[in-house]
Amino acid sequence: MKRKGSAAWRGDLKTGGGEIWTQSGVIKDAKYSFGRRFGEDPGTNPEELIGAAHAACYSMALSANLGESGYEPDSIRTTATVTLDQDRDGFTITEIHLDVKAQIPGIDDATFRDIAAETKSTCPVSRVLKARITMDAVLDM
Repeated sequence: MKRKGSAAWRGDLKTGGGEIWTQSGVIKDAKYSFGRRFGEDPGTNPEELIGAAHAACYSMALSANLGESGYEPDSIRTTATVTLDQDRDGFTITEIHLDVKAQIPGIDDATFRDIAAETKSTCPVSRVLKARITMDAVLDM
């Protein structure tokens, strides 16, 4: 299976801008720019898109792993906070922190935390990223 995401850019780094889109068309002509990446201009940026992709992948993988263990979640909500730092070599995504809140009937906290931790290292997006990935997982009762 292969999926595509595309981007176009015009102009210089600080005053230029671009659009991104996905093969499915769900994201189409979404604006991105230096001002959005490092400021508060309207649009998106690569880090928030990576965060959204990681959160979605993790939530799906957690649902699958819970199902394999005999649990069906009522809900899973994941937020991925992506940290972009600058060092002498340039900018690097150094960390992604996952905040996970789930409602899962019949599961105890220890079992939930074990499955959540395993999923953190096995979801496909986690496996492709080199950044340190941390997590807080909370079972909503």
